[in-house]
Amino acid sequence: MAETLLEQLRKMTTVVADTGDIHSIEKVKPQDATTNPSLITTAAGMPDYEDIVDDVLLQAKKKLGDHADDKEVANEAFKHLAVAFGKKILAIVPGRVSTEVDARLSYDTGKTLEQAHEIIKMYEEDGIGRERILIKIASTWPGIKAAEKLEEEGIHCNLTLLFGLHQAVACAEAKVTLISPFVGRILDWYKKDTGKDYEGADDPGVKSVTTIYNYYKKFGYKTQVMGASFRNIGEIEQLAGCDLLTISPKLLEELDGKEGDLPRKLDPANAQNLQIEKITMNEQVFEDMHAQDRMAHDKLKEGIEGFSDALEHLEQLLAKRLTELGSNKEQTVGA
Repeated sequence: MAETLLEQLRKMTTVVADTGDIHSIEKVKPQDATTNPSLITTAAGMPDYEDIVDDVLLQAKKKLGDHADDKEVANEAFKHLAVAFGKKILAIVPGRVSTEVDARLSYDTGKTLEQAHEIIKMYEEDGIGRERILIKIASTWPGIKAAEKLEEEGIHCNLTLLFGLHQAVACAEAKVTLISPFVGRILDWYKKDTGKDYEGADDPGVKSVTTIYNYYKKFGYKTQVMGASFRNIGEIEQLAGCDLLTISPKLLEELDGKEGDLPRKLDPANAQNLQIEKITMNEQVFEDMHAQDRMAHDKLKEGIEGFSDALEHLEQLLAKRLTELGSNKEQTVGA
């Protein structure tokens, strides 16, 4: 019987599920899983996960005390909710889960560090070691500096919202564990900017990840590349051999339902033969390159705003649910 594309991909690339939906993770059985504020917000709104949400809200209410209003409790609860989903996911996957720091802290190194420590503490209090957690941080210069410090402490990081080579080089120099370049979002920007359609190896997102992968392998960086944000399985096929790929359940099912040959596209040995100029990175070089890269500039800003909006929406959802819990409690007492 012929192997599916997913079976072949798993022989050369670590496959990661990009979802907060625990049922989907149970179905596709990935090595690792990643979440983000949008995915957690979606999962939190599903009836299946009402018990998780309610438990987190009641814990947050207890921690802050009766004087706290619903908005304060919701703000506290969302941090715990991502960890609650992370713990459920870790009961299924054999590897790691990525848990994201509040996107609204993306330009504040100190507060990013503070929240990362808080996340790790919540996991460790439940007996889950830091080796199974990746702290997910946006690839701003302050975010990368926070990740550098965390890595020195033995806390592993996944740098997300990564669109340009300058971000990737800075992450590698900071010795972060993992980066997540956003293939599909890069494609989206170029399609909108040029009005063209792109396929196969011509896809700008595929080109970006290929460039980053080859740069890392050429110069011997330990930071791993995890392609993310895919629009179709063609992009995934073009990046077969990448260290890791984080893929939505829908595309994982598509890969698992398709047979045919899947040749390796990215290979460390091939990178050694390429002529690549090494970039000397510092904050000024980073900011200059970022300003010159319209796509990376636009998509990083848009991504942080999008994740921040998702968190605002999640907090509203949690505050509403807290009010409902309070009403239900009053009705029970008065019955």
